[in-house]
Amino acid sequence: MLRALLSLVLLLSPATLAAQKRLITHEDVFLMHRVGAPVLSPDGRVAVVSVSEPSYDAGQETSDLWLIPTDGKTPPRRLTHTRGAESSPVFSPDGRTLAFTARRDGDEAPQVYLLPMDGGEARRLTNRPTGASSPVFRPDGKAILYQSMTYPGARTDEDNRKAAAARRARKDTAKIFDTFPVRYWNSWLDDREPVLFVQNLEGPDEPTLLAPGGGLQGNFNPTGSGQSLSPVWAPDGSFIVFVATADRHTTMHAEVEMHLYRISATGGAPQRLTPAGASYTKPQFSPGGQTLYAFESRTSTPSQIYFNSRLAAFAAPAFSQPRILTAAWDRSAGALTIDPNGRTLYLEAEDDGHDRIFRLPATGGPVETLYTPETGALTDLNIAGGVFIAKYSASTDPGQVVRFDPAQKSFIRLTSFNADRLAQLDLPPMQHFWFNARNGKRIHNVIVPPPAHDPAKKYPIVVFPHGGPNSMSKDAFSTRWNFHLLTSPGYFLLMTNYTGSTGFGEKFTDDIERDVLRGPAQEALQAIEEAAKRYPSIDLSRQAAIGASYGGYFMNWFNGHTDQFKCLVNHAGAVNNESQYGVNDGGLSRELRMGAPVWEFGQGQWNDQSPIRYSSKWKTPTLVTQGELDYRVPFGESMTTYKLLQRRQIPARFVLFPDEGHWILKGENSRVHMREVLDWLAKYLK
Repeated sequence: MLRALLSLVLLLSPATLAAQKRLITHEDVFLMHRVGAPVLSPDGRVAVVSVSEPSYDAGQETSDLWLIPTDGKTPPRRLTHTRGAESSPVFSPDGRTLAFTARRDGDEAPQVYLLPMDGGEARRLTNRPTGASSPVFRPDGKAILYQSMTYPGARTDEDNRKAAAARRARKDTAKIFDTFPVRYWNSWLDDREPVLFVQNLEGPDEPTLLAPGGGLQGNFNPTGSGQSLSPVWAPDGSFIVFVATADRHTTMHAEVEMHLYRISATGGAPQRLTPAGASYTKPQFSPGGQTLYAFESRTSTPSQIYFNSRLAAFAAPAFSQPRILTAAWDRSAGALTIDPNGRTLYLEAEDDGHDRIFRLPATGGPVETLYTPETGALTDLNIAGGVFIAKYSASTDPGQVVRFDPAQKSFIRLTSFNADRLAQLDLPPMQHFWFNARNGKRIHNVIVPPPAHDPAKKYPIVVFPHGGPNSMSKDAFSTRWNFHLLTSPGYFLLMTNYTGSTGFGEKFTDDIERDVLRGPAQEALQAIEEAAKRYPSIDLSRQAAIGASYGGYFMNWFNGHTDQFKCLVNHAGAVNNESQYGVNDGGLSRELRMGAPVWEFGQGQWNDQSPIRYSSKWKTPTLVTQGELDYRVPFGESMTTYKLLQRRQIPARFVLFPDEGHWILKGENSRVHMREVLDWLAKYLK
């Protein structure tokens, strides 16, 4: 009997269970369902979420809306069944209608659709030739606000159709600019302008056009799909608040500020609400409309570039002078959820290597940590009818809709997307550790052990500094650089939150601006030593490093300052501070980071911390990958890196994707990209 029990214990041991699971593949990563941000009905009884089902054949991808009962007992069900993607779902105030954006058969561009929640087919509300996006119900439910992009001077649909036809008929392809910027992330900019429409659901069919005018522009969308004004209704429906800038043309000689504007729901000129000296985003009214909340970030200066995003409150009726509610809290707020009773505010923020939920009184006061999951994070919090829902995701789960209990500080899963596939995979949980760096700073790290880890064996270590640099490595799922896919050959993966990372205080994040590579790189190298102390099965004779964007910049710096790595992988990494400044899509911010104008010879960090100046010391074999449509770190930087490697007669490989931008997103391209990365690591770490 005892022998049988011992056999059962052995059978159920973690090592044995891990051995029974298989390694993750690119197909697992790429083909998993991807869950959007859930939206809760006004009574809290159901949520709606967009779920995409990827395919290596882009024409076979689907994205539908799912209905998620919040009782935890009733299973979710698919709400829509079309090939075209639905996005931006929002409930009417009475919960009887769902509005969303989709491009269906016969649509010139994405349009707003209305779906009755008691059954029936969705009907198209808009038919704009330039498209319609981001619907928002008026608080009384009798009208919808939406956004569109229009051609200069085009006031009607016919005007826009003529303008679009005229451009298509042009024989030349010239792009002509008088101001800067001219492109953003992966797209060239055009002269279309963001506008708002108010469409009555009862009465006249013709919508009211609210054109901000005066050269006002919204926030650019990184996908190249236009600009967003982030509009919100006042609770009485009499006016709208939106986010815009009038100063984008000053990008090359001043920091551009985003401001809150107010415009009447019946039209007229907008009125700026917010003072100079900071940018304001994500406006949101309190339930009674007496307070307007927004996030404030002060304008960069030569002495300080990074500022925390702080929660600001504007009082009625002027909504003009902000009161900062989180001035004493040294974290950057990322999202705000207001309790329907208006008394409590919930914030989502990065904090010491985790995404956490915080709360504070609506009148101001200490910010209290409410919840940190044991693994992963809760984001996209919604509250209605006494129900809290959110999205849970972790390195081991791309995303589920959950019901959160703030009193018990726990949650239950309402969905189980990808459950069958995830159950097959050996996905060791991410682990955290801290160390005291030689420069006196306390540095946070996350590490992913190899699958089926045997402490008696030795494993290579792969170092993966995050991009940004103002970002944070954390327990999260990535489709592009999946942590478990990178460790699947039997590697440790180490990610260090070096100086410049977010979630560790404003000064810690801003400190990188005066030491853009040298200090952070030294911290990352020391992290390898510290990891080996904690994980004796790390084989320090087999080290590699990979990085993308700012992480790729890191790789070029590593190559000139250490020969401890067997190989490097550099995706979209800058190599020359001066050429990067000259051809990327940014403005004054690069000059502020370098500490002097580019023409000031020998000043600032232009040369001292430019990887190209140390390329005579390069020795490490490097895989260079790049999307040719990347305008943030343009193709020329990777070409220069590759040419230098060839000039130095260092083993190198160059993989270019002509139809990709800063991120390798297309299925087959992504598969090839990860195959090249893993093959390169295997070549030098085997």
